[in-house]
Amino acid sequence: MSSNEMTGGEAIVRMLLAHGAGPMFGMGGFQLLPFYDAARRLGLNHNLINDERCAVFAADAYAKVSGRVGLVDATLGPGATNLVTGLVEALNAGSPMVAIIGDAHRDHAGKNMTQETDQVSILRPACKDLLKIESVARIPEIIARAFAIATSGRPGPVVVNVPEDVAHGMHGFDDGDFIANPAHMSIPALRCRPDAPSVARAAEMLSAAKRPMMLVGGGVHLSEAQAEVTLLAETFGIPVAHTLTGKGAIACNNPLSAGLFGRYDRIANALIEQSDCLLVVGCKLGEIATKRYSIPGRDATVIHLDNVAEEMGRTFTPTLKLWGDAKAGLVDIAAAMGEGAGQKAARAAYLAEIPEKMEIWRKDVSERLYSEESPVHMARLITELNRELPEDGFLIADGGFAAHWGGLLFDTKKAGRAFVPDRGFASIGYGLPGAMGVQLARPDAVVVGLTGDGGFNMVLGELETARRMGLGVTVIVVNNAASGYVKALQHLMYGEGNYQSSDLSETNYAAVAEAMGCHGLRVETPDQLAPALREAFAVTDRPSVIDVMVTRDPARMLPAVDNRAVQVKKGDRVA
Repeated sequence: MSSNEMTGGEAIVRMLLAHGAGPMFGMGGFQLLPFYDAARRLGLNHNLINDERCAVFAADAYAKVSGRVGLVDATLGPGATNLVTGLVEALNAGSPMVAIIGDAHRDHAGKNMTQETDQVSILRPACKDLLKIESVARIPEIIARAFAIATSGRPGPVVVNVPEDVAHGMHGFDDGDFIANPAHMSIPALRCRPDAPSVARAAEMLSAAKRPMMLVGGGVHLSEAQAEVTLLAETFGIPVAHTLTGKGAIACNNPLSAGLFGRYDRIANALIEQSDCLLVVGCKLGEIATKRYSIPGRDATVIHLDNVAEEMGRTFTPTLKLWGDAKAGLVDIAAAMGEGAGQKAARAAYLAEIPEKMEIWRKDVSERLYSEESPVHMARLITELNRELPEDGFLIADGGFAAHWGGLLFDTKKAGRAFVPDRGFASIGYGLPGAMGVQLARPDAVVVGLTGDGGFNMVLGELETARRMGLGVTVIVVNNAASGYVKALQHLMYGEGNYQSSDLSETNYAAVAEAMGCHGLRVETPDQLAPALREAFAVTDRPSVIDVMVTRDPARMLPAVDNRAVQVKKGDRVA
């Protein structure tokens, strides 16, 4: 091996490339200039972003769909602190990520250096781990550890803090120093199995049940367990309901799919109440999934399978805990349940209820799903998207309305993570950068970002990034000239006309897109939806923005197609 003297910045790039890294998003500064220079010389796929928060959103969505480690960088101070919102999204959602941040020169730290702050203390609670590089020689070790932590157990973001003198410093490395473990280039890196006696008990409970159900969350996608969910459901006759992030664990058009459960549902909540055994898989049972902790009922029989032990019992005490990977656990449960034909046959009448009730639901809400009203009804928008989006297409949903309407009405045509909402932190602004990340993960797919006008306003600058990168994403802007979620809640809680700081200026986002060199379309009537979608999908070299006029009536902004009557008491959170 030959010794090769290089900067710390170049050593970081070489370790990233050893892990098959890219794409990466960031905005440079003096501290990481050697890193940027090495990225140029060595061919790292690095892209300038206009806002560091959007860098993390794009990397997060890329990681969710590709399973590979998302990558971001930021300079010290405001660059690093701008990462916080996106890092928390990745932390809560289990997205593997490595963030490189520059920090002050250690010889001058604490002397009011430009932009200096205690960024380590600020970022530590926003990530799975924070590693500090104190020596140029240790860069390969620390970067390898960052990838290992990011991809093991429940995945998450790891921040690597790089002082200026480390990035600019020199060290003679050997060629063999830059080696990566292939297991830590993507998730799931390591799998653990539930203990055999617990698996046997779970199999007995499910086999004896007359109305079993699976409740699945985003952990199914992290584990790549979609096939195992579908196999267990179809072999033994176990219907499946999903959270917002669990959509696609089984194809939405599968007759055993009961759809979304929790705050907004189709038929699932009633089925959960009637179930005599619930198998919860890769789901944290948080507020929205449990309809503010009211589902499942207190006396429900629940088996909880998760690879993070502390999640089991946090919001609901299960009858049986299965500590292990979702895919491995489902394989073991299926093997322990034995012959499936008899169990499925015994549940024939129960299983027939699922498609029957789903068809009744569709008929009941058909007036909204196929509404001819103008401005466009949100239900009609999602209906047209279901029709036009190809089987291998993706819908990335921003926080608020986009996630709730999309989660309720969007149908995946096959098992897989085709619906990508930002539910780890549920912040708005994710739709455009998230779509960019997914487009990079699946370059040939049709990728749609669904966002509100408020969320789009936050990240408009990234249209320039997407255009510069030649990304043919389609962004649908739900234009209601309001911070709609807040305005709808104000309407429900305080009555008509009692709105505060929830209105936006009327804006033509199609014209804004055109002014930024992108493709803009404006939709004011429902008959314009399908042609606009087809036109946008055909543009693959630059972003398309479809500006869709929807209702300005706050009484009709929340998803209403679940037909639940909203009864509001003072202080209640109704949605």
